[in-house]
Amino acid sequence: MRRSRKIDNIPGVPKAGTQGLLLPPPRNEGQKSGHRVNRDRKAKKTTDAAVTTIISMRLYIAGSAPNSVLATANLQAICEEYLNNIHKLEIIDILEQPLRALADGVLVTPSLFKLLPLPGANIVGNLSEKCKVLRALGIKRIAT
Repeated sequence: MRRSRKIDNIPGVPKAGTQGLLLPPPRNEGQKSGHRVNRDRKAKKTTDAAVTTIISMRLYIAGSAPNSVLATANLQAICEEYLNNIHKLEIIDILEQPLRALADGVLVTPSLFKLLPLPGANIVGNLSEKCKVLRALGIKRIAT
């Protein structure tokens, strides 16, 4: 017959009726026991230069179809009015590059994809509703 050993006094082994290991609380890095860590350190100075976020878009059109021409004109007007040199626009004609449109999952033209900044957005149509386009691009409308 084997005798069972009592393991109640072994460090790191939980006692009967408790859960988990009995370990001392973790120390902060660089902290010695009995010493406090200075938490009042000053934050690093940042530069005062403004960070400009560039909006990256891709417009898929179908040649010189009326809705494609209208979407291109509407988007260029919105970019001139609201996105003064802070946008990157790529216009892709699916009649010239059908495999690219297929690979990107474009089924309807004209389609505008906002790529950056995230989250992305997709707008289908001639982009004549300026409020919806601005909302999808994440631009707050400036009161005129």
